[in-house]
Amino acid sequence: MKQHVKIGVVCLARDTYDFAAAAEIYGKIKEDLKNIEQVTYSFIDDLVISVEDARKAADYLASKNVDGLVVISGTFHLGHLVLELNKEIKKPIYLWGLNELPYNGGKIRLNSVCGVNLNASNLYKSGNRQYYASVGDTIDENWINAIRIDAALKNAYIGIAGFRAHGFFNLGIDELNSFNEMGLILDHFELSEIFDTKVSEEEINDKLTKLKNNFDSSDINEYQLNKVAELAAKLKKFVDTKGLTGLAIRCWPEFAATFGVSPCAAMSLLQSEDYILGCEGDIEGTLSMIAQRAIGGETPFLADLSQVDFAGNFALMWHCGVAPCNLWDGKCVRSLDTYFAGGRGVTAGFVMKEGEVTFSRIDSAQGKIRLFMQKGKAVPMEKQLAGTYAKVIFENSVTDVVNKVIYTGVAHHVSMVYGDYIRPFEIFASIKGWEIIR
Repeated sequence: MKQHVKIGVVCLARDTYDFAAAAEIYGKIKEDLKNIEQVTYSFIDDLVISVEDARKAADYLASKNVDGLVVISGTFHLGHLVLELNKEIKKPIYLWGLNELPYNGGKIRLNSVCGVNLNASNLYKSGNRQYYASVGDTIDENWINAIRIDAALKNAYIGIAGFRAHGFFNLGIDELNSFNEMGLILDHFELSEIFDTKVSEEEINDKLTKLKNNFDSSDINEYQLNKVAELAAKLKKFVDTKGLTGLAIRCWPEFAATFGVSPCAAMSLLQSEDYILGCEGDIEGTLSMIAQRAIGGETPFLADLSQVDFAGNFALMWHCGVAPCNLWDGKCVRSLDTYFAGGRGVTAGFVMKEGEVTFSRIDSAQGKIRLFMQKGKAVPMEKQLAGTYAKVIFENSVTDVVNKVIYTGVAHHVSMVYGDYIRPFEIFASIKGWEIIR
């Protein structure tokens, strides 16, 4: 389900134009907006014409703590109005221009686009870059989805269990800069808190049944299977009890050495149940998954840009065996395997389904947060190796993608999700003033 957001909506006008027509159009817009899922609106029902109107509207909308503000230029209007709104409401603004109506006696009726131009210029020259503009009969829902990303990150409660994986320095973050940029407050938990979480036999058996229904477990023994089920139950209980939106996990080497099994297979099962779990203590990767889910992406997960075929122009998006098991291609054997950590590295093993995919990563470097994005298509392939993976042909050449990642220092995990979610991320990055790497 998409992230719920609160949006303020106001329509500006001037009585020297056809404000009655603008009011009629505004009435239809309000009804149309109500059809968009997971949005609570605070409408200023009457047209805002005077400075006093704008001040009253600003006070009301500020009291509603909206996540974003839609400013419709019903007609051309005073330049004061958007500034009075922005003075009280320090949130992203959508500047909406209406298509011009047929002329009436040779007189322009709305002059709405010029109103958008006026508002954009005033905002820009006052230092506000958190605006987005479009002209048309309907709102650009990509902007609403960008607001969903912003709200999801601000409201997220993120945990890290253990630390980043050994030697993965590039996954470290500046916590207070992340708070300043995204509102992130990160809580640390010891791995022992997960190991020591109490679960019932019923909870373990529930996970055991789901593992047997989803995987061929003939290559692992009963002890390994039961440990995976126990860990899945413990992880679920831990996340639920702590009220976490997402959890980044130091998944090696302590899990195999101390608990007796790696968390990969358990994470594959839980991620298929809509839990956000990041591998190897990757906090920014976990945030990237939360961002994708906020705009409707189902079961995102972390993958590596792994084996690259420059001649064939594709890459294998692989990880050790943690992808959500619901992303299976439906053809190969979906198995539980152990191929590392002396028999304790139990992982999921399958080829992922074909389809359009989006890759995103919120990624920090030298005090700045950037946003990496890429789009591609997962195509069919035979199951040839352990782990979970998809053969992907990118929208750009694989050479360009590899060079972009290498020469901008993007970390080696990206969040992968099925579907095209590029545009909302572009708008979100623009709102945040982040560099886009694409």
